[in-house]
Amino acid sequence: MNAPLVARDLVQTYGEGPTTAHALAGVDLAVAPGESVAIMGPSGSGKTTLLHCLAGVIRPTSGSVTWQGSDLAALSDRRRTALRRTDFGFVFQSGQLLPELPAVENAALPLMLAGTSRVEATRVAAAWLGHLGLGGMEKRRPGELSGGQAQRVAIARALAGAPGVVFADEPTGALDQATGAEVLSVLTSATRSTGAALVVVTHDAGVARHCARTITMRDGRVTGEYVAEATR
Repeated sequence: MNAPLVARDLVQTYGEGPTTAHALAGVDLAVAPGESVAIMGPSGSGKTTLLHCLAGVIRPTSGSVTWQGSDLAALSDRRRTALRRTDFGFVFQSGQLLPELPAVENAALPLMLAGTSRVEATRVAAAWLGHLGLGGMEKRRPGELSGGQAQRVAIARALAGAPGVVFADEPTGALDQATGAEVLSVLTSATRSTGAALVVVTHDAGVARHCARTITMRDGRVTGEYVAEATR
């Protein structure tokens, strides 16, 4: 099956002349439907920049990212924003939940922004919260949740719109080891159940082991690729 998300010879530079910094220096990557991929490397390796390019958050200096055959850089800002609401889901290190909204409305927000009615968006979000073990907590605000529970709300928000790809940037970075492992297990199993691909950025080999494939990076380049034993 052809990979729906493909990066070819990605270059991302900042600055000009002798001060030019290469965040990405010729990166190639293809993500298959339903595949889980970890992008691992130290701080400054380019892994988050790669995720932002893959998700259409930034346009690369050169090279291309295609999603289902469309070059993301060729799309208007409005179209890329719409794409991130309908085709992509996001989980961030700190959750980035709106503190004034209850859990169910946080999870429903991307659906409502994409045009789904409030009633339907809330119904779908509540179903996901229940699926992720948060039944009965729909009305709690982020400040009333533990770190692990808040990340589960973020996972529900990412999956509620039935995305083709979920992008997770250091999703366990703000959690203790035990809670982080629990959240990673929830994220990978929930994503797998929908058939969505999962792209996780991490500096932690323990996090990467939850994914079927790991790409290692340093200084803006891919330095290695490893396939989990269970998927060989």
